[in-house]
Amino acid sequence: MKTIHSYWAYIVLAVLIFTVVNAIIGLTQKKEFTHKEFRLGLFTLITSHIQLLIGLGWYFMSPWYKALKANGGEVMKEPTARLLAVEHPLTMIIAIALITIGWSKHKKQVKSEAKFKTFVIFYGLALVLILARIPWNNWF
Repeated sequence: MKTIHSYWAYIVLAVLIFTVVNAIIGLTQKKEFTHKEFRLGLFTLITSHIQLLIGLGWYFMSPWYKALKANGGEVMKEPTARLLAVEHPLTMIIAIALITIGWSKHKKQVKSEAKFKTFVIFYGLALVLILARIPWNNWF
């Protein structure tokens, strides 16, 4: 499960980066929001939600969750354990919530500029959070 979670993360990160960069380009160059952008945003939403489900499955089987349940105080004192047991999961849930909110808000927008701006803000914030809390030492 951990391996799937790690490999799927590459897909999510690549798609999210591509979506944010595409939205920035669309916003700055005043492009028309087309079916391509719609599908890209939806694909980002779907891949991130799949990652969330895989991650939650792995989390509740992980040694970090077991350690947190057994002795939360000790886990919170150790930065690496705290990252894996608390910070990473909570931050990723927040990031995926931002992607979901961005997707929902963009559908209510009429103008292309507003749609791109919504993606830039919400998907962009999600990207920043994800990059901030990836356990890089464990990932490579």
